[in-house]
Amino acid sequence: MPTPITADCLADIKSVAHGFFTREGGVSEGIYAGLNCGAGSKDDRARVLENRARVARHLGAEPANLLTCYQIHSASAVIVTEPWTFETIPKGDALVTNVPGLAIGALAADCAPVLFADPDARVIAAAHAGWKGALNGILESTIATMTRIGAKRNRIRAALGPCIGPAAYEVGPEFEANFLTVNPDYGRFFRRATPEARPTFDLPGFILERLSAAGLDTTESCTECTYSAESRLFSYRRSTHRAEPDYGRQVSAIVLL
Repeated sequence: MPTPITADCLADIKSVAHGFFTREGGVSEGIYAGLNCGAGSKDDRARVLENRARVARHLGAEPANLLTCYQIHSASAVIVTEPWTFETIPKGDALVTNVPGLAIGALAADCAPVLFADPDARVIAAAHAGWKGALNGILESTIATMTRIGAKRNRIRAALGPCIGPAAYEVGPEFEANFLTVNPDYGRFFRRATPEARPTFDLPGFILERLSAAGLDTTESCTECTYSAESRLFSYRRSTHRAEPDYGRQVSAIVLL
């Protein structure tokens, strides 16, 4: 069965269940081996549905109530009031709800999942933050959307889950330029082994900085590098380097009980 990573700041909220699920405890095989929850992958759909059902049951939710959106690396947060099907799935990169029993999640395979909760207002959120979404404001958009339905910024708790670590995230100069154009101070999230080397980017550090600047009650890091933890986590970059035809996605999800 699934064995998710949990955050202390969310685990002590009695009205919430959550987990940063790994690839452990699923039924998929081959390059998808384990708990592949990505319906957009080329994995057998029945296996993906069983994996997602296992996640839902672990959280105490109905399988049909585990919801993820069609992620587009945007700053768009969607308010969720009822379940949907794969045929009616909305586009966006964060889900926000105050409806008990809806397990909202973010899929990732190097990008960063972030789970949020305001325990007093009973408002939760799940965000998918790749470099583009994080730079363009998906975290801030998620927080603002939570406040629209009753959350207070200074009561929100946020936890960062597994994503690609800086040692494995080599990028090009044009990638770095995207950040420096927005804010030259973002240069501190890039490192070079030598002046001539290509830079590496600290995605978890950048996300934690943005969360810290948002004025939340608590920010916690539960991250580990998806690229290096092959037995536990899927990685798009690792699959690409191996010229594999596709890759699995892990899900991070949260539900109001």
